[in-house]
Amino acid sequence: MPFASPLPDVEIPDVTLYDLLFADLSGADLERPATIDGPTGAATTYGALRAQVDAVAGALAARGVRPGDVVALHSPNVPAFVPVFHGILRAGATATTVNALATGDDVARQLADSGATLLVTVSPLLAAATAGAEASGLAAERVVVLDGADGHESLRDLLADGLAAPDVAVDPATHLAVLPYSSGTTGRSKGVMLTHRNLVANVLQTAAMIDVTPQDRVIAVLPFFHIYGMTVLLNLALRARAALVTMPRFDLPEFLRITQEERCSFLFIAPPIAVALAKHPLVDRYDLSVVREVISGAAPLDGELGGAVARRLGCVVRQGYGMTETSPVALLVPDTGDVPLSSVGIPIPNVECMIVDPATGAEVPLLPSGVSDPGELLVKGPNIMVGYLGNPEATADTIDADGWLHTGDIVTATPDGVVTVVDRLKELIKYKGYQVAPAELEALLLTHPGIADAAVVAARDAEGEEVPKAFVVTQEGVDLSADDVVSFVAERVAPYKKVRQVVFIDAVPKSASGKILRKNLRATGVSA
Repeated sequence: MPFASPLPDVEIPDVTLYDLLFADLSGADLERPATIDGPTGAATTYGALRAQVDAVAGALAARGVRPGDVVALHSPNVPAFVPVFHGILRAGATATTVNALATGDDVARQLADSGATLLVTVSPLLAAATAGAEASGLAAERVVVLDGADGHESLRDLLADGLAAPDVAVDPATHLAVLPYSSGTTGRSKGVMLTHRNLVANVLQTAAMIDVTPQDRVIAVLPFFHIYGMTVLLNLALRARAALVTMPRFDLPEFLRITQEERCSFLFIAPPIAVALAKHPLVDRYDLSVVREVISGAAPLDGELGGAVARRLGCVVRQGYGMTETSPVALLVPDTGDVPLSSVGIPIPNVECMIVDPATGAEVPLLPSGVSDPGELLVKGPNIMVGYLGNPEATADTIDADGWLHTGDIVTATPDGVVTVVDRLKELIKYKGYQVAPAELEALLLTHPGIADAAVVAARDAEGEEVPKAFVVTQEGVDLSADDVVSFVAERVAPYKKVRQVVFIDAVPKSASGKILRKNLRATGVSA
């Protein structure tokens, strides 16, 4: 039988994300710092931020952006990201966020697939942005550079127009707010269609379990372009009237300095940062006593590692579970202290879960005592995506006729609905929280003239981090080294997609239908 959150449902208002976050700002709220630039300390108040959001929306409308249009935002975590992101939504458009590490080819694919009519970027990323725009047919004058560049409008230009936000009417339940890209459970990246209601719901569902307050400062190093950073940092912090302290990239000394000097009390992290917080000697040189909670996501956090962070920092450590397709939070360890950190917790309010046998589809029951048999986790709730853009087949493979989203993760659950992830049915690799699709790397490897066949699976490096591992079959008579393979891929993909281990084999194991048997490869024990 399905099991629901033990917490009461939250009311989900029929409003846009802009209305949820900005419509009811009080007089006191207007003077609070909304964003703080971590490197410089420059602050923007909630009142100034809302004015900037409205001005960006007006400027976009003046440049022909209409409700339903898609605007691409390609930027690391800088304060300017916030008014532009929400300005796009305020104009009635849909924001498709582009990974800051994306190559020109990556940008071109996303622009073309999403149908973006405008691209907003920053000068350090301009080379990839312009290459992608040109390849996708987007005119150079439709590329805005936030911090300015010759031949391009800047954020200052948009704000200088001084235009009011357009009067747009959208249905929060059906109007697409964002279009992030995800590999789902397998394959190439697909546009995940998330409505205003999806995002509004997930902010409120998450807020019911994460007590961020106006007195908190939240360090924002996890990227806003990723759904985790977008919902759990950016939107949750704004809803709580907390201050977001932005970092454009992770650097441990800078992370620790900013946490200390800006007195950041909430740290939202991914497991690689947890490793540093637990083990790096540099941590002891900083006063982190103000930190009251650390929440990890984007990839599984080992319970012992989380416990080491809690002991060292003297704070609460929790983790959650989600996907881009769930906006993203679906489960979270509560702060009651009675749920193991090694689990991913309980369903958040308004969410139902079910476990099924992946081979038969039969329900796996929760037992009166003990832990259930393992099975695939299914999730249902108001935070579930509409579907994949232009891909009804992939949508039907992921969301069944009864509205259950099939996560591709194998889990067990206790009688009271505490879920633990035990394996992965889906093929997706999570490298430092970033999604890497094996099929994409395999397609690239096969373009090498010396490679006859290839398969890519998840492996572990010396630090326990999940990494892409390639099994390669060379063409007859070709002498190819592991370094040759690594270099070939590295020259053609974003850094997080690089192959980290290579094994040469005689043949890639495949099923009768031609599907790569990745489980067989993972079980071989062959080391790089």
